[in-house]
Amino acid sequence: MRAFSLGLMALLLVSAAEPAAKPAPVLIAKPALWKVSDADTTIYLFGTIHLLKPGTQWFEGKINTAFDAADELVLEMVQPSEAEAQKIVISRAIDPDGPPLSQKLTPKDAAKYRAALKTLDIDPEGLEPFEPWFASTLVAMAPMQKLGYDPESGAEKLLTAEAKAASKKIGALESMEEQIGFFDTLPEDQQIKFLNSAVAEMPKAKKVVSVMVGSWAKGKPDTLAAVMNDGMNTMPEIKKVLLTDRNQRWAGWIAKRMEQPGTVFVAVGAGHLAGKESVQAMLKANRLEAVRIN
Repeated sequence: MRAFSLGLMALLLVSAAEPAAKPAPVLIAKPALWKVSDADTTIYLFGTIHLLKPGTQWFEGKINTAFDAADELVLEMVQPSEAEAQKIVISRAIDPDGPPLSQKLTPKDAAKYRAALKTLDIDPEGLEPFEPWFASTLVAMAPMQKLGYDPESGAEKLLTAEAKAASKKIGALESMEEQIGFFDTLPEDQQIKFLNSAVAEMPKAKKVVSVMVGSWAKGKPDTLAAVMNDGMNTMPEIKKVLLTDRNQRWAGWIAKRMEQPGTVFVAVGAGHLAGKESVQAMLKANRLEAVRIN
């Protein structure tokens, strides 16, 4: 499964002891962009990659033009301070009454989990007080840092900086508390399934990330959807919480926002703008059409 909270990424990746790899040659990306519009309102929809390699170039051409035309930037969430983010996560991630994390797994799965953490240079003992969802997100995202991907180079960081420089209003579709809640309220058996899936996918991380970022860079959302969300098909309960329901709510927000004049640049994880259950697909239920800008 590869749909994860932006808020968690910056915090969790700090925990990985392995330093980021040296940057690869600069990637020139031309990601997809859509717009929903009527007589007095335009909403641009841009799919982001939360972690990119330093030097990746994508903020130009049609994307830059659309952003410049917007009065407001709307992200999945506005990142709180590191101290506040840690407070939010720790308050929800620790299981004070349950057994140690590894004891919640079968002996076979626990062995695989510990081996995965070893390859990431993460001490399993340090995660024993935490709930499975926290460990699963860390296991899923830490390999990206080892491959040289960095949340500081992610699309949201640049967009936020540009919006502040241009004195644009910055809004959010969700809060960090809400995003943490999506994980924390999953039943424990689903959290464990999530963790086992993240461990199983680790050996494929390099290939998967390469295809994922490459598809995004080439503006191929269908390929991106197949790569980013394939694991969710085996976990329908988690898919509903992390993808389908959120896309539906965001489509409702867009429909409501279309009642007000102005131009808005909405930037959310690229996986939410790809596939049969994308935000664009959900917009059709609101009698709105998202048009791809070529």
